[in-house]
Formats: sequence, C-alpha cells, structure tokens
Amino acid sequence: MIINESEHPVFLAPMAGVTDAPFRELVCTFGATAVVSEMVSSEALVRNSKKTYKRLINKNDNGLKIVQIVGADPKKMAESAVISEDLGANCVDINMGCPAKKIVSNNSGSALMKDENLAVSLAESVVKAVKIPVTLKMRLGWDAENINFLSIAKKFEDVGIQMLAVHCRTRNQMYSGSADWTAINHLKDVVKIPYLCNGDIKSTKDAEEALKQSGATGVMIGRAALGRPWLLKQIMDFLKNKPITPAPSIEEQFKIIMNHFDNTLDFYGENHGIKVFRKHFCWYSIGLSEASKFRETINKIEDISYIKNYVEEFYKKLS
Repeated sequence: MIINESEHPVFLAPMAGVTDAPFRELVCTFGATAVVSEMVSSEALVRNSKKTYKRLINKNDNGLKIVQIVGADPKKMAESAVISEDLGANCVDINMGCPAKKIVSNNSGSALMKDENLAVSLAESVVKAVKIPVTLKMRLGWDAENINFLSIAKKFEDVGIQMLAVHCRTRNQMYSGSADWTAINHLKDVVKIPYLCNGDIKSTKDAEEALKQSGATGVMIGRAALGRPWLLKQIMDFLKNKPITPAPSIEEQFKIIMNHFDNTLDFYGENHGIKVFRKHFCWYSIGLSEASKFRETINKIEDISYIKNYVEEFYKKLS
C-alpha cells in the first residue's frame, strides 16, 4: 500500500520550478506524508539530461521518493520510469494534469485527457516497466463539455495505477475560478484505489471541507505552500485532531528563509541560485509590512552578502 488511508495523507504537489530538492527538503523538516518532485520530461530523462537528473531524488525526502514524469510516448515514458527507479525512486507519478501551453502542445499533461486510449496505454506501459508503485495526477477533463475523469480513472485502476490525485478543475480553467471539490465525490464509487483532492486547499479548514465534499482519501497541497512550507504539517495536525503547530515567529521565519536560501545556492550554484530563489523571497514576504518595497528591492540585488544583509534588516524591523 502506498499510503495509510486511515490517516488522511497530506502530499506536497509537484510544481515545476518550485518543488526542487531544497524546497522538498524544507517541507519535509516540518512534516508531510510525501513530497513529489518537479515534473520532469521523459524525453530529457531518456536523453540523459544532467539538469533533469538534478530534479529527481533527494535523500532527505520523507518516506516515499516520488518522481513525476511527463510525456506522450508510452515507450519513452516507460524508459524514464525505469531510469527513475534505478536512481532510487520508490514511486513514479504520471503527469496528466499540467495545463501549460508548452506541455499540452506536445500532447502531454492534461492534453492526454482528450485521448483516453493513448492515456491508458501510456499508464499501462509505465506500470509494466517498473516494480515500484505508479500513481497518476489528472484534471476533471479538458473542458466543461468534456469531463471524463470518472471513466478514465476506472481504466487507470484496471491497468495498475495505485493512487490518483485530481486537480478539481478542467484544463481550460487553468487556475481560474474555484476548484470544484464536490465534482470528484462519486470517484469513491467508481474506483477502489485511494485518491487525493487537489486545488484551492489553503488552510486547515479548507482541507477538512475538501475531504468532506470530495470523499477523497487525502489532500494534495500546491500553491498554498509557497512561502508557508509549514502549512502541510498544520493540516496534518488538524486532520489527526492534534494541537496545530503554530506558524513560526518572524525570527524563526528569518532563519528558515536563510537556511532555504543557502541550500538553494549550494544546489544550483550562486549565480543561478539567486535567480531561482527570488520568487521564494517574494512568497515568504506576502502579508508582511512593506512587502512590496522588499520585493522590488530584492529582485534587483545581485550580491549575495548584500542580499543576506538586506533580508536580515527587513526581518529585524518586523520583529
């Protein structure tokens, strides 16, 4: 079994350009049922891309080491799953939910929801290629006129997919409007495998309501964790009826940010690390006094020492 269904698992969603090894490690220090790697291209894995390899396995990921792969060629997806397994993954996740234009234009991601035969063939090829569990993330369908997650979910179960995560929007909605948690409630009557509810879960109360409306086994948290890597632990506490771990103080947040920044610099190198981390500085500052000025300034600074001094001064003023 991939998860303990009785504990309402809380997963960190795969997010391209975000859920890299430093961020996953940070989330794990607070607590999560599992974290998922950035989406990685099956084409790049098969081509032996060193950049792609860096996105994969992190020794500090809690429990399951999950690699998410994306592509439209069943053979290459199977090969990339084998590579992931050989590198140390103990679970492979198939991306059929990404709505980005550059992904769907290659008939990958959520574009596969339009071609059930190819989608199921692809899932089956990955399952047969590896010994480790295979999971899958998808959307409700391509658009409001083509909502097919129920029929395709059953087919995925039949070919051996062991868990599903459903973002409760169609591809054409992208991230607009509200996620429809109630839409997937009947999924529990169609499949026996566990499934996670994803989309617009921003708080402990949201998680409770999402589980109630969706009938899901657990939840998957995405954008709400940006700048709040402790959120998943708070949701886990709430769902287990434990005292909710309080958000870190301003002083603690500063230490968390600096540790995250240093780990990112170590992982990518200084020049690229600074560029990668700017978005994290912005997310961490949301809701803080004079955050707009902070974001404007931090996005212009190139010197690491200057960045660290500026961030320290900003957080000292808040404490």
